[in-house]
Amino acid sequence: MSEVFKKLQPGAHIHLMGICGTAMASLAGMLKDLGFKVTGSDQNVYPPMSTQLQELGISIMEGYKKENLEPRPDLVIVGNVISKHFPEAEALLASDVPYTSLPAALGKFAIGQGHSIVVAGTHGKTTTTSMMAWMAESSHLHPGFLIGGIPANFPRSFRAPNLNPNQKHWFIIEGDEYDTAFFDKVPKFIHYRPKYVILTSIEFDHADIYDDLEQVKEAFVMLLTRIPEDGILVYKGDDKNIQSILSHCRSRKVAFGLESGDYRAVQRQVIQGRNQFAVERKGERIADLALKMYGQHNTLNALAAFTLATELSWPETEVLQALASFTGVKRRQEIIGEPRGITVIEDFAHHPTSVGLTIDSLRELYPGRKVIAVFEPRSATSRRKIFQQDYINALKKADQVVLPPAYHKSKSTEENQFSSQEVIDSINNDGGHGIYCVNADAIVDELRKSAQPNDVILIMSNGGFDGIYSKLLPALEQN
Repeated sequence: MSEVFKKLQPGAHIHLMGICGTAMASLAGMLKDLGFKVTGSDQNVYPPMSTQLQELGISIMEGYKKENLEPRPDLVIVGNVISKHFPEAEALLASDVPYTSLPAALGKFAIGQGHSIVVAGTHGKTTTTSMMAWMAESSHLHPGFLIGGIPANFPRSFRAPNLNPNQKHWFIIEGDEYDTAFFDKVPKFIHYRPKYVILTSIEFDHADIYDDLEQVKEAFVMLLTRIPEDGILVYKGDDKNIQSILSHCRSRKVAFGLESGDYRAVQRQVIQGRNQFAVERKGERIADLALKMYGQHNTLNALAAFTLATELSWPETEVLQALASFTGVKRRQEIIGEPRGITVIEDFAHHPTSVGLTIDSLRELYPGRKVIAVFEPRSATSRRKIFQQDYINALKKADQVVLPPAYHKSKSTEENQFSSQEVIDSINNDGGHGIYCVNADAIVDELRKSAQPNDVILIMSNGGFDGIYSKLLPALEQN
């Protein structure tokens, strides 16, 4: 495969299977910027990535048909949503067309021998990666980057690096522990040549590919062993799961946190619409930070990014200004409308910890206002019963909870499948207010009738949620 990469020249045709995934769409744009002809296929097309591809002039072939490989591409990049039994994948395997995975392609095309910053962990990857990229940009390092979302401070979720052979470039990337492709069953981040790593947290997730927490930790061990001795690991200091694998890392290790760590966030409070806190390094106050993003989790995201930037000796003034001017990421606590004084917020939260922290942050941002949490159990983990009680505990932090059925039946047995009705029943039996709706249209109709001015509606999903966003705003406006 390395010979294929060497032979590819600008103008060559690269086809991406599963192009609408957040990372795949970003890679597609990066390859086009590098001068390649780019095509792609997918069957689940929804914003913001479909919009980004349209703006880039990259057409999307609907469905995974064998005809998508005509005319014959010079290279195919296969996303991890692709099964080898898809007609397009079967045609690829039967041909002599060279193929590779997204992470392997990124390692070759974008990272190469540059300075690689990999942001990994169960929570906070997208926001922390976006912060890191904005700080590098503000520090005049002109980084390349690839982010699993669209940061508001940049027009796109990606930027190709400046591959000057006489100068090492910076590349900042969100490192996922999910597997790479059907032919490459290893975590994505091991292909990213990690030198500087932020590890935000480790929890059990991705129940479709990992059996338990120990298997998840084994994946992160693979990441830590790849950090060179002259690299840096920045990690959440009070995370016991991270602590249990630190011995596998031979680089310098720097901890951050609220209660413990080499860098600590202290004296946090919300003042004049800003999340403000001080940073202490080994007991000495070294900086004061002010963010436009709220909640404990975003405080930790910013502290992690600040810690690595400080350890890399990036200019402090530019770093602090970057954090103060950081305006977030699309689909992360993003206000999408305020019809009749009802604030509608979209968020990507899908793990129960993220769901709870997101609701907490809105409580902090909108004190005294009614928070209505609408959650779509869509991810492979959330469709299984393993976290059902955790979702109940997280969702009942809201004043009202609205749930549809799980996105579709998982491969697990029926008794192991998430039950939205059981969650709603549990919340109501505990004195809360839960409503079960059969689909997104029913949710829109329920909220149209019940939502009042000054309410906050939080919609959480890691997918398109059957177009609920475009349906809800006009419905609320009409009431």
